[in-house]
Amino acid sequence: MIAEEKVSLLSSKIHIVSEKLWKVVLFGPDNYRSALISHYVRSRKKSLKKTAIQFTKELLDGYLDEEITNAVAEEALQYLFKFDEDIPFPKPAFPKFTFIDLFAGIGGFRIAMQAHQGECIFSSEWDKYAQRTYYANFGEIPFGDITKEETKRWIPDKFDLLCGGFPCQPFSIAGVSKKISLGRLHGFDDVKQGNLFFHIADIIQKHRPKAFFLENVKNLVTHDKHKTFKVIKETLEALDYSFHFKIMNGKYFVPQNRERTFMVGFDKNVYKGKENFQFPDITDTKRKFKDILQNKVNPKYTLSDHLWKYLQDYAVKHKEKGNGFGFGLTDLNGISRTMSARYYKDGSEILIPQKDKNPRRLTEREAARLQGYPDHYIVNAVSMNQSYKQFGNSVVVPLIEAIGEKVVETMQTKIK
Repeated sequence: MIAEEKVSLLSSKIHIVSEKLWKVVLFGPDNYRSALISHYVRSRKKSLKKTAIQFTKELLDGYLDEEITNAVAEEALQYLFKFDEDIPFPKPAFPKFTFIDLFAGIGGFRIAMQAHQGECIFSSEWDKYAQRTYYANFGEIPFGDITKEETKRWIPDKFDLLCGGFPCQPFSIAGVSKKISLGRLHGFDDVKQGNLFFHIADIIQKHRPKAFFLENVKNLVTHDKHKTFKVIKETLEALDYSFHFKIMNGKYFVPQNRERTFMVGFDKNVYKGKENFQFPDITDTKRKFKDILQNKVNPKYTLSDHLWKYLQDYAVKHKEKGNGFGFGLTDLNGISRTMSARYYKDGSEILIPQKDKNPRRLTEREAARLQGYPDHYIVNAVSMNQSYKQFGNSVVVPLIEAIGEKVVETMQTKIK
């Protein structure tokens, strides 16, 4: 067999193996090998090459009969991950600053900051389904659990901006109520989730980015009689960063009532506390829910008679008790309620009226539009339910972009 035929056969085997690898090892909280390889494939940074090849050899071990040499590993790299032309949201050709994307979810922050010519040089997200959607759109697998040193060790030494919408369950009104009812602690007493903020603080302290840009739920400011927010503010200020915050509503960008707390800060060693940062002034623009709706929708999104009856009976029962619980039949000329991660259960908070039919849920594309994602964003890399969870947990992209514009403008202004 001539050499060319051997190479062709090996390439064919690697291609088949890569399909198997996708199903077993490429995603998950402890995916640092596949994450690093994908970061190398996207960036081609020489500092990552040696480790990327070694990790590729480890991933291939047991899947090929041939000796897995460095050359075989390099051959495999082109099959394991997307080609540049297949990525909906590639990195900017001429980046003006660098940022890292923590608690990345499905990349709302990344789309916004890339719009300002930022280059993402590290991403982290522990949920394997969110990793799949992130990869489908950016061609990069985020690293997993940011609380682990094996993940943190791959954060580049230097970057300009730290972005992150850190998990909000410990601080949200719903999350706090649920934990109390279950006899569980919340806020910073919730070791698994609440303390994730301190990992952000540790990364800021170690790497000293020029600025940070964080997002959380509206209730963060008032949680635990303002104590939680006080700790966050004082922790960041103790690291010699300024601290700006504002509660802003995404309804001025998308037809959805979605209030969130945004926090921005700049390194005082660089800006001397003299930066002229202001959150953007937002015009009270009228948004209409009907503008995000698709013309033709599969009947599967229409509620069954059983579910529709259940939701109506449930609403009546709670109304009689004086509670405000119930479904939300959306005004097509107005805005919707806030979409949550539980939307996949019954869609009750945002139902769409239909003539002579039961109401229906949002489609995945409509859920993406409700958060301001462009229509070329890939929404079907995961199941419908997972997609609903992901958009319910996400940010309003154009609002992040509007704030991000002010952050970048301030970050790139020299202080005399």
